[in-house]
Amino acid sequence: MDLGINGRTAAVAAGSAGLGLGAAKALAKEGVRVAICGRDKTRLADAASQIDGDVVTIVSDMSDPQNASSFIQAATEQLGAIDILVTNAGGPPPGTFANTDINNYQQAFDMNCKAMIELCRAAIPSMRERGWGRVCAITSVGVKQPIDFLIASSVARAGLTSFLKITAREVAADGVTVNSAQPGTHWTDRVAKIVPDRESAAKNIPAQITGSSDDFGAAVAFLCSEQAKFITGTGLLVDGGQASGLLD
Repeated sequence: MDLGINGRTAAVAAGSAGLGLGAAKALAKEGVRVAICGRDKTRLADAASQIDGDVVTIVSDMSDPQNASSFIQAATEQLGAIDILVTNAGGPPPGTFANTDINNYQQAFDMNCKAMIELCRAAIPSMRERGWGRVCAITSVGVKQPIDFLIASSVARAGLTSFLKITAREVAADGVTVNSAQPGTHWTDRVAKIVPDRESAAKNIPAQITGSSDDFGAAVAFLCSEQAKFITGTGLLVDGGQASGLLD
């Protein structure tokens, strides 16, 4: 299916690996010109080699919220404008109520909430002026069903979800949609550091498989499509049935 975004431009934060890279690959496949950022120049170059399309790389670390606006500025200079924004960042270390230090919450908030808000604040105004824009935040199944061993991550991403919902309603009349894609367990480098093996990771998922970055990226691309223009203020679970709540 043609998603109607050929020739558009996109900024994908933390696009050098994992789910961010999956999103960048999917958008580029649709003819979108993509700017990706990451902390490591070598990893960025490797990621760019995996993307079939027009891609530029920008060294930027989303763990520091001050870098968010500079990434958007650099991406705009390279691409001319930003039509699509995919917000994304790494995840904070695992932890529970008992062993998570108060400073860890601040670090999680800076990376998984404040920096993502700053990306939106930098990119959305020009989308509104042009009358078209797509924002898709990569968050987590943890915003719908908090993950007990990822307490700081769940708290920070829940705050971002509230921001996205309110913002979506404010900018909808200007042709800008704001949604989130909420991954369950996808086999990425981060998950591999937490879970011993892929088979163990799949045991608690109804689908009995873990997700792939490329499949997740396709879901992100759809939320950024022309066909998704009437979808805004929502979160799409991409989790193999992992979230068990009734209100998704």
